Amino acid sequence: MRKLGLIAGVSAATLALAACGGSSDDGGSAGDGGSASGVDMRIVNVVKLIGVGWFDRMEVGVREFADETGHDATQTGGDDASPEKQVQIIQDLLAQQPDAITVVPNSPEALESVLKRARDAGIIVVSHEATNQQNIDADIEAFDNHVYGAEMAESLAQCMGEEGTYAAFVGHLTAQTHMEWVEGALDHMTENYPGITRISDPIEAKEDEQTAYERTKELLISHPDLKGIQGSASPDIAGAARAIEEAGLEDQICVMGTSLPSIAGKYLESGAVDKMFFWDPAMAGKAMMVMAEMLVNDEEITEGTDLGIEGYNSLKVSPDNPKVFYGDASIAVDLSNIDEYDFI
Repeated sequence: MRKLGLIAGVSAATLALAACGGSSDDGGSAGDGGSASGVDMRIVNVVKLIGVGWFDRMEVGVREFADETGHDATQTGGDDASPEKQVQIIQDLLAQQPDAITVVPNSPEALESVLKRARDAGIIVVSHEATNQQNIDADIEAFDNHVYGAEMAESLAQCMGEEGTYAAFVGHLTAQTHMEWVEGALDHMTENYPGITRISDPIEAKEDEQTAYERTKELLISHPDLKGIQGSASPDIAGAARAIEEAGLEDQICVMGTSLPSIAGKYLESGAVDKMFFWDPAMAGKAMMVMAEMLVNDEEITEGTDLGIEGYNSLKVSPDNPKVFYGDASIAVDLSNIDEYDFI
């Protein structure tokens, strides 16, 4: 069966941001791109793992923030996506007493104890992709995660001709936002497309392209009528596309999910990937930095707070958790507009 054509377009704008620094009351306001107080602070961003395109791009935003503010802002992470390694990295940071730690958790639950110790020590904690994290001062999300999942599901349903079976991948079953995306997608499919069925619970690919590739090869054998794949971690759809390309099934299986042009762009061009969704991780990194800086400066973050960046100009507060804030910064890319994002 041939794929149906897809309507291209960006679903929302990229994120970006900058802000002020210092611990005195005369610190600058969010979005002014520099520290008015002249007092440097140290902020460390702890990501899921280093050496992958998504977090390489996030580090660009951290460095930009450091350049713009004069703060000591750095990024670190493990060489794999092990929650245990992330816990150890944060544990080691506690002795260094940074002003703030920002974190993209592999497992929010695994980090609760060490983040509590950080906050007890007076360290500000800001998370990203972790709406269920408890021991934080704030969490910043690029968008409402269930809505984002529904956007992916709508595009996938149209590509599948509104019928058939699909599989959903996540980096880890403990990755809160990934689970929210696939839940939002499943809810959308169930409510709007009775002819579409998800074949199983989400499939864990461990933030690894090779694992996604191997799992997809297994799926092609066990579910020969599979018509769709939804990915969550940035390597998911690249690994799935490689398996589909090898099997010559580019025109039979629709592949969509969160990734970056630098990771999955070649498969978009070959037809093995149909659409990718993302937000700019560089600006997400900046978003965490700015919020951490504001909180160190005792500035309040509320409904409507403007972080000075497109996509984060009017934050929404989650109705479920007053510490969780949403931007509006999702991007959808297919062949018609991929050239606009060749820097990612």
